[in-house]
Amino acid sequence: MSQILNAPSARHRPSLWSLLLANRLATLGLIILLLTAIVALCAPLLPLADPDATNLLQRLLPPLSPGHLLGTDPLGRDVLSRLIWGTRVSLAVGISATLLAALFGTLIGLLAGYAGGRTDSLLMRLIDMLMAFPYILLALAIVAVLGPGLLNALYAIAVVNIPFFARNIRGLAVGLRQRDFVQAARLSGKSHASVLFTEVLPNVMPVIVVTMSTTIGWMILETAGLSFLGLGTQPPDADLGSMLGQGRAQMFSAPHVSLVPGIMIFLLVMSFNLLGDGIRDLLDPRLRSGVLQRAQAVTTVTRPAVPAAKTEDTLLEVVDLKVSFRAGKQTQQAVKGISFHLQRGECLGLIGESGSGKSVTALSIMGLLASPPGEISGGAVYVGGEEMLSLSPDALRQRRGARVAYIFQDPLSTLHPQLRIGDQIVEAIQAHRPLSRSEARKKAVALLEDVGIPDAAARFNAWPHQLSGGQRQRVGIAMALANDPEIIIADEPTTALDVTVQARILELLQNLRRQRGLTLLFITHDFGVIAQICDRVAVMRHGEIVESGDTATVLANPQHDYTRRLIASVPKAGQGRDFLRQVAALYPGSQPQQERV
Repeated sequence: MSQILNAPSARHRPSLWSLLLANRLATLGLIILLLTAIVALCAPLLPLADPDATNLLQRLLPPLSPGHLLGTDPLGRDVLSRLIWGTRVSLAVGISATLLAALFGTLIGLLAGYAGGRTDSLLMRLIDMLMAFPYILLALAIVAVLGPGLLNALYAIAVVNIPFFARNIRGLAVGLRQRDFVQAARLSGKSHASVLFTEVLPNVMPVIVVTMSTTIGWMILETAGLSFLGLGTQPPDADLGSMLGQGRAQMFSAPHVSLVPGIMIFLLVMSFNLLGDGIRDLLDPRLRSGVLQRAQAVTTVTRPAVPAAKTEDTLLEVVDLKVSFRAGKQTQQAVKGISFHLQRGECLGLIGESGSGKSVTALSIMGLLASPPGEISGGAVYVGGEEMLSLSPDALRQRRGARVAYIFQDPLSTLHPQLRIGDQIVEAIQAHRPLSRSEARKKAVALLEDVGIPDAAARFNAWPHQLSGGQRQRVGIAMALANDPEIIIADEPTTALDVTVQARILELLQNLRRQRGLTLLFITHDFGVIAQICDRVAVMRHGEIVESGDTATVLANPQHDYTRRLIASVPKAGQGRDFLRQVAALYPGSQPQQERV
């Protein structure tokens, strides 16, 4: 059978340069900026007229005049020459102002976010004071105090943009200062300065780069605005803003005098913004790992034909599924071409030790696998005859919750801590059904009652932290049932619970299967649970299914050594030290511990 994802782009990491060039708008911006920068840098070498030489006899010549390709201004100066030299000045000022704002804003943001406490409060209140004024008015005030001039305009623009950098970096630094790797650096004896610049700064650098790339254009525009008002570049020097200001009086008699610098400002600002958006996407790790290219590959390769169903009631079929993980340039295959099927109303147990690929398989079925670093490199998944992996992201999102629902292992981490449990169930219902708030609330309360939440109407407004572990798991089951899905994937839903609560959750799932006819894919590492609720079992090890069959048959007569070890690892009452000997006997070369006298 052909595979869905076998395009080269799904197997090789594309270079950063190729990713950037794949973005047409970013490439267009890059080309315009490169051409503009090359011409501006080569201005002293080009055969241009003196940009400051006046000739009143040739004033306001139209474009394409002999010797003046873009015409002349009111003083007879060559517009093309002044445009190139003015662009050189505007680029230099815009880039310099961005670097200054990024430098001081980053330092303030890092220090405030890392230090916290009074230092954070003092620095952020100063930043708030700057942000309290409209930035262009503040820039005008600074230039008015310092006096008109190009450097003063540069300083003013840099100062008013410092808060933009400081706020962004401070928010990131606050989240990083308590991370484990930062705490480990502190424990190793590093100074605060060393931790700040070697641990925190590298993690915020992508944000700094993106912010700078999208800010340079606005810096050029703001500098041009000050020069337009006569507060920036002073005569006879010129930048794009001053050229625009000098040509406004001739807007109707000689429009080219103002249109030429205006168009250049537009091109520069738009080019920087387009390139900035491209750099932002480039620093997205999903794009860098080739995820978006893989998504495109899905639509271009041949879609596999629907295989012949095992029976007419086959609801889920996984065919030759392969999943890999990237670590640098290395690729490790976590799921190695597994296949299994699930009948309507059946419970299939997927069992194996931690790291065997169970959860990766389950997450891959509905495209929830974290990518990067994971990628589905081959295979197909059919739900009711519809292939899932070739669907568009929007179509796949519509199937989640409606056709296939998921119960996660730890309900405390999957429930939103700042939303009441009832609101979260209502949100899950309204995501797929056009119900009013009151109708969705009634259904949510009914679901809570169905999963055994006592006094469901009152518990509707409870917060996740106010519930016990078993109650939170029941809420997770209620959310999975919200839209009557065809399949429920339960990913070790009882692992984080104590034995008595685990038994109640398993009993609940069994009752729901009988009442609603649920089709269940149950993931676990416990053969005791498999024996209790599963009709069939598939044993998974090192990304492969090593044995499968009816639960009773596999338990009574396991064929694979790994299956026998898993079964033997389930303790039984009254075995005592015989249990240790039983397990040790399955591992040649090992010896049970000697009994102590």
